[in-house]
Amino acid sequence: MTLPGDDARPAHADGHDNFLHSLDLFTREHRAGHWAGPFSEFMADILPEQPQRIARTSHQYIWDMIRATCVDDGAGSESGNLRCRLFADDLFGIDEALERVLDYFKAAASGSEVGRRLLLLLGPPSGGKSTLVILLKRGLEEYSRSDEGALYAIAGCPVRESPLHLIPHTMRAAFRNTYGIDIAGEACPHCRARLEEHFDGDFMRMPVERVFISEAGRSGIGTYAPHDPTTADLADLVGSVDLSKVAQYGDEGDPRAWSWSGAVYAASRGVLEMIEILKVKREFLYLLLTLTQEKNVKVARFPLIYLDETILAHTNLAEFRKFLQESENEALLDRMVIIQVPYTLNYREEARIYRKLISSAAPAFRDVHLDPHVLHAAAVFAILSRIQDGEEKEVELVRKVRIHADEEVDGVNRADIRRVKEKDKAPDEGLAGVSPRFVINALSNAIIGSNRNSLSTMDVLLALKDAIENDARIEPRRKRKWVDYLVLTRKDFYNRWVKQDVHKALFVSFEQEALDLLNKYLDEVEAMLDNRTIKDPITNEERRPDERFLRAVEEKIHISDSGKGSFRQEVVRKAMGAYKRGVKFGLDSHIQLNDAVQQYLFEQRRDVLRLVSSAKRPDDEVRTKISAVEKRLVDEYGYDAHSAREALNYVTTLLAQE
Repeated sequence: MTLPGDDARPAHADGHDNFLHSLDLFTREHRAGHWAGPFSEFMADILPEQPQRIARTSHQYIWDMIRATCVDDGAGSESGNLRCRLFADDLFGIDEALERVLDYFKAAASGSEVGRRLLLLLGPPSGGKSTLVILLKRGLEEYSRSDEGALYAIAGCPVRESPLHLIPHTMRAAFRNTYGIDIAGEACPHCRARLEEHFDGDFMRMPVERVFISEAGRSGIGTYAPHDPTTADLADLVGSVDLSKVAQYGDEGDPRAWSWSGAVYAASRGVLEMIEILKVKREFLYLLLTLTQEKNVKVARFPLIYLDETILAHTNLAEFRKFLQESENEALLDRMVIIQVPYTLNYREEARIYRKLISSAAPAFRDVHLDPHVLHAAAVFAILSRIQDGEEKEVELVRKVRIHADEEVDGVNRADIRRVKEKDKAPDEGLAGVSPRFVINALSNAIIGSNRNSLSTMDVLLALKDAIENDARIEPRRKRKWVDYLVLTRKDFYNRWVKQDVHKALFVSFEQEALDLLNKYLDEVEAMLDNRTIKDPITNEERRPDERFLRAVEEKIHISDSGKGSFRQEVVRKAMGAYKRGVKFGLDSHIQLNDAVQQYLFEQRRDVLRLVSSAKRPDDEVRTKISAVEKRLVDEYGYDAHSAREALNYVTTLLAQE
C-alpha cells in the first residue's frame, strides 16, 4: 500500500545530495594532491618544476599565500595596496593595521632583517588580533592544498623539515649554481639518526612526501597559551625526554627517545601563535626571540635544532604597558615588530562587525528583526567612547564621528579631514572605549528581555544604558560620560536618520502635492526673474511673486540670500532646456530642488504625522496615506510592521517638540 507522499522527496534532499557530492569531490581532490617517493625521485621530478617554491622560507610561504588571496586595486600604496579576500569578510575598519601586517610579511619575504623579528600584535580586547591570526592560519591550511602551495618534507620527520636539508654542505654551492637558490638549515637530529640507521647514510633513498598544514593535526601550526607561571615548563615549547622510550633506545640522548610534541616543532615550516605572549616567563621569551632571530633552538643533549617558522604573538595594552616599565625588557622589545590593532573609528565598519557576530549567533538571536538603524546607532555610541577622553564640545564630537565615517560635513575640506584622521588624532584614540563584545552583550540582553521578535533603535539604546549602569567595572565618571554619548547618539544621529526615512516614505505618498509645489516654485521664480505679476489661483487676482514661499523652499537646502539669484537662474535654465528638448521638467530634473521640495512638504505635512498618535480617528484619506507610509518603510527601508509604527510615533513626538 502506497501512502500519499511516499514518492515525495524531502525539501532538503537535493541540498543533502549536493553536499555529499561536494564532500566526495573534496576527498578525491585531496587524495590526488598527495605525493610520496624517495629523495632521488623528488630531485628528478618535483624540484626542477618549481625550485623557488620548494626553497621558500616560512615568511615567503605566508607572503605568497597572502598574495594569492589579494588583488591590487591600482592605487599604488607602498605595500602594493592589496585588498585581500582573506580578511574582507571578517575584519572591518582596521585597514591601516592590516596594511602594516602586509608590509611586515613583504619585507620579511624579501630576506630583510625584518624576518628576524617577532611580530607582536598589540591592541584592546575584542579588537581583531586573534581573528587576524586565525585567518592567517586558515589561509595557510587552504593554500597548502593548492598546487602553488605544495609543501614537501622528509617523511616521518617530527618537524617536517625541507628535503633540501639532506644535501651535504659540500654540494650546496653546486646546487645554488644549478637551481639559483640557497639552502638554509640542517637536518634535525631525528632525521640524521634515522638516515644512518635505516639507509646507511644514503640520503637519495630517504623518503619524501607532500605535507599539508593543519592546526588540528599540529602540522605547520603551533599554538601556545600561557598558564600559571609557577607550573609553566619549557617542555611545552621544546618537548622533553620520553621516559617510555628510553628503555627501548637505551640513551636519553637518542633523538628517538625525545618527545617532539613541543609547540615550536608543530609550527615548523608554518606559524607559531603565542597568545598573551607577555604573560610568559622571561626564559620563554628569550627562547622565542632566539628562534625567530637565529632559527635555532637548543635543548639538552642535542646540537642546535634548525626550525624555520614565523612567530605571531598578540597581547593586550595592560600587559604591554607593564612590560614597558621593566628596563631589562628593552633588548627583548628591540627584537619585536610591534603593530597596533586598534578599534575602528568608522561607525559603518563597526556596524559590520556587529552584523557578522549576529549572523554567527544562534537562530533565536539571528532571526530577531532589527530596525535599519539599530547597529549604526550602537556603533556611533561605541565610536564616541573611543575618540578621546577630553571635554570636547558635542558639535566637535559629532563632526569627528562623521569625518571618520567618510561622510560629507558642511564646512570641512580635505585638509580638515586629514587633520582629524591623522595629525590631531589622540594617541589613545581607538585603543580604549566600548568593545564590540560589550555592545553585542547588550544586544543579546535586549533580545532576551523583549516579548517581540523585533528590536527598535530606542530598545537597543536603552539596553546599552542599562548595561552601562549595571557594569561594576566602569567608574561613575565614565558611566555618566557614556550615558551622555547615548543621548548624543540619539539626538544627533538617530533623530536625523529616522526623520529622513519617514520623510522619504511620506514624500512618495504625497507625490502629486510635491509636483504641484514644484510647479508653483517654477511659476513664482519665472515671475520674479521677469519682474512681472502672477495670477493667484485662488483669488484670481494679480499679485507680486511670493518671495516668502521661495525663500522657505530654498532655505531647506541652505541657499543663502546672496546666492538665491544664481540658484533661481540655474533652475530656470534647466527648465527651459528640458522644454526645448521636449522633456518634462520633473522632480528628478534638479536634485537640489527636489530635496528642497521634499523637506518643505515634510514640514507642511507634520499635521498628518501627528494624526498617527492622535486619539481621534483619522479620516479614510489620511489613514490610507499613513498605511502607505508604513508599508513603504517595511518594503523599502528595512523596517518591520512593529518598528515602522514605532518610527512614525517617534518622529511624531519629535515634531511635536520642535
